[in-house]
Order: sequence, then C-alpha cells, then structure tokens
Amino acid sequence: MVREALSSAELVLASCLTLIECDRVLIRAVATSALPEAMASERRDVLARTAQHWVVFDIDAGVVDGARRPFPPEPIRTLDAIHLATASLAHSLVGDMTLLSLDDRVRASARQMGLEVLPAREP
Repeated sequence: MVREALSSAELVLASCLTLIECDRVLIRAVATSALPEAMASERRDVLARTAQHWVVFDIDAGVVDGARRPFPPEPIRTLDAIHLATASLAHSLVGDMTLLSLDDRVRASARQMGLEVLPAREP
C-alpha cells in the first residue's frame, strides 16, 4: 500500500526526519535482533536509492517556526509537529498534495489542515 503510493506519485516531498526515522527503525531492529544486519543494510540501500528521487526538506527555521505553533487537534508530539510543519510548507509550495502517513495522530491533524491522506482507511 505504501510502496504503491510512493511509486505512483508524480513527486515525493519528505522531511529529512522521515529518513532519520527510517534509519532509526533499522538500527533498532538490528540492535534487538529483530533483523539481521545484512537485511538492514539492503533496506538502507533501497531507501537511499529511492530517496534520491525525492525532494527532501531540511528542518530549517521555517519548519521549526511552524512546528512551534498549535496544530489541530492538540496535543501533538514534537516529531509529529515537525512532520506536519514540513507538510504545511510543502503544501504552500506545490498546492494540491496528499500526505502519506501511517500515524493516526498525524493523519487526523493533516485532515483537519485540509490535506488528503493516504493510505485510505476506514474512520
């Protein structure tokens, strides 16, 4: 579902935080013996090759300023606020866009911000 959404997207915009979180998941999986290092390394390579085709936003002053403001509905966790601030910035730059997230809190906030959200889920 996520792979299909990314592969069919005309343009993928992401926060550098997304890449950090993906790497952290792989590091944690290896550290807890949930994933062999060789498999984690392969997945890191796939991520790196894939992300080369993305527009990756840094956590700059504009994103920080946006993350420091309230989001609907509060409370929002810090890292989620960074993702939402990045999404807001991306939306202001490209207009029509869809947010891809598996996090229910981010999804709820994004919807209240007027963004379409994938993957589609039952309410």
